[in-house]
Amino acid sequence: MNQGLLNSLTDPERVLVAETERDVLKGLDEDELLDLHQRIRRARTKYVKNYRRAASAAVEPAGGRGMSYAKNQRDRDKAELFESALARVSREVAVAANRASMALRTERIEAARSAKLGAPSRPIDAPKPEAGTKPEASTRAARATKTTGGLKKDASSRAAGARRQAKRDAR
Repeated sequence: MNQGLLNSLTDPERVLVAETERDVLKGLDEDELLDLHQRIRRARTKYVKNYRRAASAAVEPAGGRGMSYAKNQRDRDKAELFESALARVSREVAVAANRASMALRTERIEAARSAKLGAPSRPIDAPKPEAGTKPEASTRAARATKTTGGLKKDASSRAAGARRQAKRDAR
């Protein structure tokens, strides 16, 4: 990194960039990484916005985009610095999310294996079904019907459709 650029950073910005070093990132969990990711994204967006506004305002007085390019170097460099920091944090967020996903997957597989090997499928403290009733009958929800509001309304709708079709056929 350019030492002049680092010297132009404010103290909070310098701390923010320092938090993206590899050693510091390794010690953060997924939630902390996401928080850092959001803070860096805000800083990057700030400098991109500042650069674009200043660049568009400088085009006309400078006589063209090429002539005004060099006038806004500091904001452009800061935006690039925060973009590279954001990329580092994004990679670590992806690694942490992948790690969490694999842990959850392993946990689910173990739960499925233990259920398959004969562990009780219902919780121990769940009430037993009554004798003479189907165990699923009491827990199953009523099946939805295909009506839209009643038999009369459905019949009326079918009749209206039949009348429209008869009118077309009569033409």
